[in-house]
Amino acid sequence: QEPLVESGGGSVQAGGSLTLTCVASPSIYKTNCLGWFRQAPGKEREGVAVIYTADGDTSYISSVKGRFTISQDNARNTVSLQMNNLKPEDTAMYYCAAGRDEYGSSWCALPWPARYNRYWGQGTQVTVSS
Repeated sequence: QEPLVESGGGSVQAGGSLTLTCVASPSIYKTNCLGWFRQAPGKEREGVAVIYTADGDTSYISSVKGRFTISQDNARNTVSLQMNNLKPEDTAMYYCAAGRDEYGSSWCALPWPARYNRYWGQGTQVTVSS
């Protein structure tokens, strides 16, 4: 089984919505922080939202607060990112990621360095047109 498998990207107009889904292998889901990162052309990869699956604690970057919601489904080992009121600046390749901090803890909050993520999905493109 692939460690992380994403789906759900696409193209929408500004103001539209998309949902990204990441299915994790059971061992990864239970023992890592899970989150979504994005990378736009010419920009660094940035953490968008993370979730501590042990208790559902979530964290978001300021630019998506109130528009994006990260959630978990323990029965399906799945983490989803509901993206509403999308803006052209949200256009990027989105990656599901999983990892632990330098102390081995899976508790997480943004900023969550990309280097903490041991596992990455293949990426899914989100394009928002004005």
